Amino acid sequence: MSKRESSKHKIDRRMGENIWGRPKSPVNRREYGPGQHGQRRKGKLSDFGVQLRAKQKLKGYYGELREKQFHAIFVEANRRKGDTGENLVGLLESRLDAIVYRAKFVPTVFAARQFVNHGHVTVNGTRVNIGSYRCKAGDVIEIRERSKQLASVLEATQLAERDVPDYIEVDHNKMVATFVRVPALADIPYPVIMEPNLVVEFYSR
Repeated sequence: MSKRESSKHKIDRRMGENIWGRPKSPVNRREYGPGQHGQRRKGKLSDFGVQLRAKQKLKGYYGELREKQFHAIFVEANRRKGDTGENLVGLLESRLDAIVYRAKFVPTVFAARQFVNHGHVTVNGTRVNIGSYRCKAGDVIEIRERSKQLASVLEATQLAERDVPDYIEVDHNKMVATFVRVPALADIPYPVIMEPNLVVEFYSR
């Protein structure tokens, strides 16, 4: 399990953007960075700085993945045929914790990882407790029977702040989701602009 080293609110503040589109994000109140120097005017970022920021934002969005883990996903994306940036976001969205989050079984991507780690989820009928498990098109993800009435799950399904994307089919009555296909960048409902092409440039330096 990847240990979350920093609060999800701190990630928003550091990026200066409400990267999950949450109503309670501190960025909604303070659009400057944390700390005593947070309100100082920032200089123009270098090309490297822009690329680094794009990488940190994408990595943070999926639950502040560890650098080694995120780089391994990039290596796999680069190895595959096609556009590396598109492959990268496709692999990230194929993670089990990302699908559990997209299906609105939990309120946040951090909660999704914990939910999977605690054994509440099955894939094609088999219990899987690894958030980074890579799902394939057609895989059926289901909340285990004993977990379907958890208050956090029932509350998450009613969240109005985000919708389930069309590459995931969900039945919230049965708490079952099907990963229909690996999405392209244009299909993913990021609340802010993500630039995986800059992440590719960062790792290709």
